[in-house]
Amino acid sequence: MLTVDFDRLRVGRRTRFIDVGAGAGRHSYEALRRGADVIAYDMDEVELKGVDDMFGAMQEVGEVPPGGTAQVKVGDILDMPYEDGTFDVVLASEILEHVPEDDRAISELVRILAPGGILAITVPRWLPERICWALSDEYHANEGGHIRIFRADALQAKVESHGLEMTHKDHAHALHAPYWWLKCAVGVNRDQHPAVRAYHQLLVWDMMKAPAATRLAEKALNPLIGKSVALYFHKPF
Repeated sequence: MLTVDFDRLRVGRRTRFIDVGAGAGRHSYEALRRGADVIAYDMDEVELKGVDDMFGAMQEVGEVPPGGTAQVKVGDILDMPYEDGTFDVVLASEILEHVPEDDRAISELVRILAPGGILAITVPRWLPERICWALSDEYHANEGGHIRIFRADALQAKVESHGLEMTHKDHAHALHAPYWWLKCAVGVNRDQHPAVRAYHQLLVWDMMKAPAATRLAEKALNPLIGKSVALYFHKPF
């Protein structure tokens, strides 16, 4: 389940790509399938061990084009061990809402991006996220949880203040917004609640089968209730 458009990122053979806050690696895997030189970067060493294992499995079954490389790196978004302008594409998906010093984090993302490169940032969208917060303190008030709700225009301004130019804005995962509202209403850890289980089965079926009806429905609903907002920026030469 990808939150960003890889065609818009122009990821291909030998693209220097870093997935900051890679988590379970979903975007890193897609970049590797396209032949990029990938770094999955995260603070969670255990999670990254699973990502590294998957990189190896992808190589074994022939999912990696010739020249594609991948590695994992444990580290902090506030102090990344890379030279200025190291990467052609920098992705930070669903991470800034967890970071107290978001301005400093944005500065690091911009610093490691090469001139002419693309920065993509996704965060939970204001309205769906605000509903979740209203329904449940448990959803966000926990260690490592969401500490802020971004408005897209405010986030755009923060990034543009570093000299980048926004090129596109999009929304994603509209079908997931009601799922999280439901979880917040019944209890975020009550995964076995009948309604939660039923909706989760629907989402899994949709991801596995990708039927035209739900794809069209999500595309129509994304501008209204898309769970995530994705902002794309270009770094001038």
